[in-house]
Amino acid sequence: MTTRNKFSPEVRERAVRMVGEHRADYGSEWAAMTSIAAKIGCTAETLRRWCREEASRRTGPTALVGQDRDRLKLLEREVKELRRANEILRKASAYFAQAELGSVPRHAPGMAARLRPRQMVMAFIDAHAKELGIEPICRELAIAPSSYHEHASRLADPDKRSARARRDDEIKAQIGRVHEASFGLYGTRKVWHQLRREGIKVAKCTAERLMRAMGLAGIRRGKTTITTVSNPKAPCPLDKVNREFRINRPNALWVVDFTYVHTWTGFVYVAFVIDAFARRIVGWKVSRSATAGFVLDALEKANHARRPSASAVEMATLRWVDWFNNHRLFGPIGHISPTEAEANYYAAIDNLDMVA
Repeated sequence: MTTRNKFSPEVRERAVRMVGEHRADYGSEWAAMTSIAAKIGCTAETLRRWCREEASRRTGPTALVGQDRDRLKLLEREVKELRRANEILRKASAYFAQAELGSVPRHAPGMAARLRPRQMVMAFIDAHAKELGIEPICRELAIAPSSYHEHASRLADPDKRSARARRDDEIKAQIGRVHEASFGLYGTRKVWHQLRREGIKVAKCTAERLMRAMGLAGIRRGKTTITTVSNPKAPCPLDKVNREFRINRPNALWVVDFTYVHTWTGFVYVAFVIDAFARRIVGWKVSRSATAGFVLDALEKANHARRPSASAVEMATLRWVDWFNNHRLFGPIGHISPTEAEANYYAAIDNLDMVA
């Protein structure tokens, strides 16, 4: 036997609406339902069920929409974080690859292009902190934020750095000065000897470490360039000294050599007369032609006072000869300058004469 619902949707809606409108007229919601159900002709339990269904119909979609909105916000936040993490890793990968190639811009004077791993990470955070944020970068690169904040505080206040770091900065300034004064020719060994001559106490390994960090290196002899092809059939000059260039006093043996400088207007040739005792340049000559005459002129200058000309090449050569004779450290004579080697020789002779 089937049952037939004798109450239409309009009656149900009106009964539910009346319960809501007249709830305040009764002591409780159940009392309002009992009174209104008796007037409609249904039981109070039936009216209560109608009210619950109506409430579920009205609030169900709203609650579902709220949950979807929260879930959407969570997903959007996760996507944003993932995109930022990918951007951090992408830029970090490119930055570290450039650091290995030595093409990272220097963010502070004296910072080497090639940095140690920790310094590379700190430099990357310095460069991208405003764009990507400190905390996200530290999280993706697996470094404690406190480590970076300590690094930043030391940059802001150099006095907070370690004594070794402050000492390294002082030595770096001296190394840079000596290397620049040598026209960029000095390597670790001669820079270290020059610092010791100036009374600056520093270990050789420290000089090596700091020069490597600064990206400084001495000039190394490269592949020999052949500029002259000799004729084996032509007669060769006699060897007047039997290849013996170790001399015990100045002015006993001079050797002559010449080279060339490529300029916009062509080649300029420079001849040098060198005293074999201390490798001091005692005469030089600049010419636009490589003839025997300009070599003889260099010998003539070695015997007379030198007069620098207004030529740019002559002026540059004059400055270089002054550095070569008075400042350059030469290994075979004990890492002292040629001028000092000659002065020591004459001083030793004077002391022997005084003793005699």
